[in-house]
Amino acid sequence: MKFAIITHAVHKKVNNTLFAYEPYVREMNLWLQYVEKVKVLAPISSEKISEIDEKYNHKNILLLKIPSFNVITFFNKVKSIILIPIIFIKIFKVMLWADHIHLRCPGNIGLLGCFVQILFPNKPKTVKYAGNWDSKSKQPFSYRLQKKIISNTFLTRNCKVLVYGDWKNQSKNIIPFFTASYYKDEVENVSKKELDVTINFIFVGSFSKGKQPLLSVKTVEKLLLKNYDVKLNMYGDGAEFSTLKKYIVDKKLSNNIILHGNQPKEIVKEAFKKSHFLIFISKSEGWPKVVAEAMFWRCLPISSRVSCVDYMLGNGKRGTTVPPNVREENLVKIIVDYMHNKEIYQKKVLAAQKWSQKFNLDTFDIEIKKLLLSE
Repeated sequence: MKFAIITHAVHKKVNNTLFAYEPYVREMNLWLQYVEKVKVLAPISSEKISEIDEKYNHKNILLLKIPSFNVITFFNKVKSIILIPIIFIKIFKVMLWADHIHLRCPGNIGLLGCFVQILFPNKPKTVKYAGNWDSKSKQPFSYRLQKKIISNTFLTRNCKVLVYGDWKNQSKNIIPFFTASYYKDEVENVSKKELDVTINFIFVGSFSKGKQPLLSVKTVEKLLLKNYDVKLNMYGDGAEFSTLKKYIVDKKLSNNIILHGNQPKEIVKEAFKKSHFLIFISKSEGWPKVVAEAMFWRCLPISSRVSCVDYMLGNGKRGTTVPPNVREENLVKIIVDYMHNKEIYQKKVLAAQKWSQKFNLDTFDIEIKKLLLSE
């Protein structure tokens, strides 16, 4: 099978080996074990390989470079007028070559791919929609347009669209799906976490305004001001990193709030094992891996009520969801309530672990195999 991937994920190439963002590559490596030839159409970066990059495991893989683009500024809008026809032609050629087309959405490259795939109604296709599928959520026009095209069974034929969560009144090509981070053999007995010791919090993700890492910092700061024995470990990097660092230094919080930057999967896994709570109040998500990963290691999530997070947390049975615009005072109250109701915490954290461990990479692999080999 000749397998084409059209994605906006930035790739790196070192000595004929391809690298990209580790969770994405980890997933794609499972798809690629069932195909003979692969072409990846994606933007490429000359930056060094980082701690959060992973390599593709395939002997017959070719990267086709395309420029990334956006329409945020006037200059970029003018630039995109030149770039879009070039990218459109490259997408058409790789789709023409492929036996199976795999499109990653949402994104600018994904939007173009949505249009081009209409020209190939008879070719088998899968679309991985990694964003928020909730039709009631506020989203950019380009995201809503992608969703309309790929859910339209006249425009998008012979295609299985994989979305996070189980939503009502969907077209027949929409398949509720999930993602995973660990294999069954990684399951360990995590010791019961008591709440009468130092309470460890964790944040894992991009340091961007959308992920609201400062909200996690301010929540722990207020707990410290109330004389609670708490600590926050933060993993990730991004545009807001320097802002957070300055805030932590200015407020003299460095002993209790530690910025670790990007770290390998194993280090973050060990941090989850030691943490009592995840504070992750993102404004927009698809299937937030960090929430499922926290649950896997008996770390209770306090997360935003977006996309399928309510479903993941069992509508409050496996954690707590809050509005994305929640204030730190409300988060403090939720945490203090758990501290005063230890039995509820233990019940929820155990339920979270049992649920999350069902969504492992072994199960994910089986589902991918069904998708590809049932054609």
